[in-house]
Amino acid sequence: VQLQASGGGLVQAGGSLRLSCVAFGRSFSSYVMGWFRQAPGKEREFVAAITSSGGVTYYADSVKGRFSCSRDNAKDTVHLQMNSLKPEDTAVYYCASRRSGLGVRDPARYDYWGQGTQVTVSS
Repeated sequence: VQLQASGGGLVQAGGSLRLSCVAFGRSFSSYVMGWFRQAPGKEREFVAAITSSGGVTYYADSVKGRFSCSRDNAKDTVHLQMNSLKPEDTAVYYCASRRSGLGVRDPARYDYWGQGTQVTVSS
């Protein structure tokens, strides 16, 4: 599976961005999809995840209520809608995929990763 993330950019605090991740390969609808981010000098951290059917979503406390994860299995695409952005949201955002199972917040449990897209929020 190959993943290609897009939609990053520069936005002012309080603004919005919508990230997209397209999967190329088989069985997209059977994968849990996750979003992670990594700021300079920091470890990669969990942002959001969505189950294979799209029925359940998970969010980091830091983004809950501001970010929304969705997927379109017909288009092999997952989205991350980011609203009320803050300067501390600045990071490279990665999409990732894995089979269903425990630990959706653990990056080590994901099998495939996209190349990342830069999100910069100015104050």
